[in-house]
Amino acid sequence: MEISRIRIWDRPVRLFHWSLILLVATSYASGKGGAWTLHYASGYAILTLVLFRILWGFFGSENARFAHFLKSPVAALRQLARLTKRDVDRETSHNPAGGWMVVALLALLFAQAFSGLFANHDPGFSYSQHGPLALKVDEATSESLSALHLAVQRYLLLAIALHVLAIMAYKLVKGHELVMPMLTGEKLVPTAVRAPRLASGRLALGLFILAGASVFVFIRFF
Repeated sequence: MEISRIRIWDRPVRLFHWSLILLVATSYASGKGGAWTLHYASGYAILTLVLFRILWGFFGSENARFAHFLKSPVAALRQLARLTKRDVDRETSHNPAGGWMVVALLALLFAQAFSGLFANHDPGFSYSQHGPLALKVDEATSESLSALHLAVQRYLLLAIALHVLAIMAYKLVKGHELVMPMLTGEKLVPTAVRAPRLASGRLALGLFILAGASVFVFIRFF
């Protein structure tokens, strides 16, 4: 079988992916250490990135669009059932199971970042130790969103662990390399596989600015 090297992941998706890893680690460490200014800054950045990825999922590169990689739950289960079988990797996007993991991670990250805007970390409502919008809602609402913030954190860490384990399983069991394509953007696939159409960097920049502006306006004027 002839093999060709094609570009499957655009630069915006790759920058999103690796930046998000750094920001999630920063948010976790700063929250545990009580470095709230850094914690909030990383939270704003995560919320911006998640909004950007949602926009990119509708208007971005062909293989980054939700309509391209989101399949039925049945297709995802069938994909998982074939996990122990070695086969040729023909995917130019997320496989059916991976696609649902992407959606789950985005939903959890959004819930975590959004709830953090209203969260409080101790009684007394000291602004330096509360989300920027905690004083804009009543105490009961803030407490509820604080509880959600902590609960989502546990599910998010679990989802991240499952994501990492799945990547390792695909490498060790199926022989599929998923990390390097996200680093380089390129992947070896059968020659018959068509490379996806990639969107422009200028579109990505515009959508990123829109996402960042939306976060700023919401925080500033809520």
